[in-house]
Amino acid sequence: MAMETSFALILPVAFLAGKVSPALRNVVAVLAAAVSVLLVAVLYGQNLKLDYYALPFLGVELAMRTDALAWFFAIAVAAIGLLSIVFSLRYMQGRERLDFYYFAMLVVNAAMLGIVFSADLLSLFVFWEVMSWSTYLLISYRGGKAVAAGLKYMVMSIAGSCAMLLAIASLYATCGTLDLHGVAQGIAKASPGYSLFILLMFVLGFGIKNAIVPLHVWLPDAHSEAVSPFSAVLSSVLVRMGVYGLMLVMYGVLGEAGLARLKLGPVTFRHVLCWVAGVTILVPLLIAMLQDDAKRVVAWSSVGHGGYMLLGIAFGTALGVAGGLFHTLNYAVCVALLFLAVGAVEHRTGTRDLNELGGLMKRMPVTFVTALIAVCGLIGVPLTNGFVSKWFIYKTLITEGYPFLALVALIGTWATVLYGYKLIHNAFLGQLPSGYREVREVPFSMQLPMILLSLAVILFGVLPGIAVRAIGSAQASLGLKALESGLWALPPAVGELNTINILSGVIASLALVYVAFALATKARRVDQSDSYGAGSYVPMDRYQYSVNFYQRAHELIGPYVRDRVDEFYRWLVGKAEGFFEQARKMYSGNVNTYAAYIVIFLALLIILKLGGQI
Repeated sequence: MAMETSFALILPVAFLAGKVSPALRNVVAVLAAAVSVLLVAVLYGQNLKLDYYALPFLGVELAMRTDALAWFFAIAVAAIGLLSIVFSLRYMQGRERLDFYYFAMLVVNAAMLGIVFSADLLSLFVFWEVMSWSTYLLISYRGGKAVAAGLKYMVMSIAGSCAMLLAIASLYATCGTLDLHGVAQGIAKASPGYSLFILLMFVLGFGIKNAIVPLHVWLPDAHSEAVSPFSAVLSSVLVRMGVYGLMLVMYGVLGEAGLARLKLGPVTFRHVLCWVAGVTILVPLLIAMLQDDAKRVVAWSSVGHGGYMLLGIAFGTALGVAGGLFHTLNYAVCVALLFLAVGAVEHRTGTRDLNELGGLMKRMPVTFVTALIAVCGLIGVPLTNGFVSKWFIYKTLITEGYPFLALVALIGTWATVLYGYKLIHNAFLGQLPSGYREVREVPFSMQLPMILLSLAVILFGVLPGIAVRAIGSAQASLGLKALESGLWALPPAVGELNTINILSGVIASLALVYVAFALATKARRVDQSDSYGAGSYVPMDRYQYSVNFYQRAHELIGPYVRDRVDEFYRWLVGKAEGFFEQARKMYSGNVNTYAAYIVIFLALLIILKLGGQI
């Protein structure tokens, strides 16, 4: 399509522009990202398909297409990509290899757009690999520990890609085509066992990218070591390419009829996926509560909230799928905002250790307000976007008769409240350390993306119908029952939920609180060091009780919510290294030893032959 052609032309220009002038490079990068937003926006409501390359030796045509599901993900990719690049202009200023950085950011965005607009599995796989390798380069950008995090990501990603390639090759051999529509028709005639094999291969590939437990181990390190603007892209939309892939394969290729055949007695594939989603919610969100690195808090949050998305789409009902897709969009907005806010704090203070921060609310008010809005969206506070999507998911769990999963989802929300409060409190509240007395708010070019994302959190919370309409079209494009919606009054299936009424009630309550405070005795402002404990004044910079927040909880639940999956993988790697180290000793370099190996092998073959085994 024109969009992919435009990117193919702009990408080398963006890289070469930096050789002329850094300012020119920045302008080209922003314009390229802005053009992608405009091109995606004009595709709304259109269903187009374009063959762009023929492979005669395979007998297939590589093609691009757009539909409602592709557009839903593409607009999020393009918009968040643009805002992250704008944020980068000042955040990345003065760093090395910026030509490469902006080029790689644009490549990642172009690859994600290529994934969602692919009309055949081969195109999807090629763009998937471009996205994966450019992601590795951006994760490793800072060097040091970032390289190890990038390699960890790449090892997991290659495993997933191999599984996907196996499934794609098998489908081509079975169906004789790689076109998504043709594959869907071909696999409908296949046995349930074969369909399950194909689905499991894709679940492995897409599940690694979506960081489903136990395939999540790469994500916390990668998110925390990547530079913050790319962490925003990585956690918000890049990881959620896994959600897109699962939607495409489960409902676009297999379809509801195909999924219904995948069962063993009363246990269906969907049941198993729902319980995997429950574990993905519970454990990572509790681990997030125990982190002291602000970016690792948000990283573990990304793992846990991916479980909510998976839980919604696994049910397959109109409300469940709508909740899963809506939470995918909502979380993308909130987590991108939160990573940018954490990046802003790190940019000004030089640290993201929550035990070293505090009191930044007055020094960085815009960052504080936007971070607070992001946390409220993650929790699901009314009038934020997360409230509506979580309402959809909770309603689905209750009406479908899964009270225990509903409890798991609710515990996940409680954990979100706790780690969200810790993040806001430790960074922005409490006493301001003397070393941060001169800290200033970040430049406007960094504030603007945070402000726009904050407005999106509120917009989709007050007027959820804007997003729900697009989601309904995406459901219809997959042959699913669509969830119809007005602009703010949601359909009866959702229950009594009118966001305008909630907004009116909140405004009235705030007005009453304002009047009460206005009539009360005025508070006397004192210096932050004017405090005491047990009759004694506390020394400067020592009254920050947020240090080691939730220490008691850490002692109680820490031993039970460790990342045992990562520990298992590390144990497995250690054993493998030991085995291969011993195997390496076979290669002694002595010709006589190799001759003995040959004689032993031939003797073994003779014995087997005499015994009738071969």
